[in-house]
Amino acid sequence: MLLLSGTQGAVAAPVSDLLDLPATVNARATRALQLAVTRAGDRFVAVGERGTVLLSDDNGRSWRQAKRVPVSVALTDVHFPTPQLGWAVGHSGVVLHSADGGETWERQLDGKQAAQRVLEDAQQHAAEGEQGARRVREAESLVADGADKPLLSVHFADPQRGWVVGAYGLALGTADGGKSWRSLTASVPNPKGKHLYQVRGDGDHLLVAGEQGALFRSTDGGVSFQELRTPYAGTYFGVLNGRGTTLLAFGLRGNAWRSADGGATWEKVEIGQPVTIAAGSVLGDGSVVLGDESGRLMRSFDDGRSVAPVSVPPAAGLTGVAQAADGALILSGPRGLIRVEPDLLVSEAKK
Repeated sequence: MLLLSGTQGAVAAPVSDLLDLPATVNARATRALQLAVTRAGDRFVAVGERGTVLLSDDNGRSWRQAKRVPVSVALTDVHFPTPQLGWAVGHSGVVLHSADGGETWERQLDGKQAAQRVLEDAQQHAAEGEQGARRVREAESLVADGADKPLLSVHFADPQRGWVVGAYGLALGTADGGKSWRSLTASVPNPKGKHLYQVRGDGDHLLVAGEQGALFRSTDGGVSFQELRTPYAGTYFGVLNGRGTTLLAFGLRGNAWRSADGGATWEKVEIGQPVTIAAGSVLGDGSVVLGDESGRLMRSFDDGRSVAPVSVPPAAGLTGVAQAADGALILSGPRGLIRVEPDLLVSEAKK
């Protein structure tokens, strides 16, 4: 069984039938494990275990389940490039699409189809010596494994162009809103197939974070990726774009590293405790907020040079964070969704 940080409690070995079993209405869904939360215009959309999708139309004060979700696998990430059009990913390589602000969803991709895309891409490069032959063998193994391939992150630049990443180095892109997908395995310099935990971007500029120090950047919309080397060889669960060329990568054991020159050089950010940082976001005022698995929130007002704790009672281990229109933070975690009021978001650095 593969345990991936941020999905504990929802990572039982996937069952193929769950891809065809719609998510059920559950009165306790709002208090169950939620793995990601995002804004879709004025609405919030959260995803979590057993195909649960939750919606809020009052800045995170109350939540309800989506009307129709076609799968019961754990959903790990969600993104809406417009208020109506959104995508979610999850276990068994599933990609879901909503055209109505998250009310209803349809399946666009699963793990079997994703593996086939990887194999087709590898076969096109089979003549590239031993490296090409190795890629074909690895892709054939992915196909033989069936649908058991967790996708862990999704990002769309616009309603047509999007990217998904996941376990075993899975990386795919679409240029037609998810109607078709292409493998990016040949584009990402990840020969060991390290797990990829997050993809985020701004237009054609993409950042991918993963295990064993994996950081990659694309400046051409995913056509090609370059590796960013840092002094830390442990897992990164996320990387943020700050002001200008600033990058902030975060991950295991309280590690956070900052680059002011687009990844050429890095300096460690002192966090204060060796607890895995699982979530982060740049807020509307340009400040940065990070959340760790102890439930502690931290905030930076100097573009990530330093962080200080936010004086709110810690929630259970955080999995995601998003900001509401009124400045509040919406946090996802093992006990559902929590709203943190704006007047509480004062870090020690601002006192």
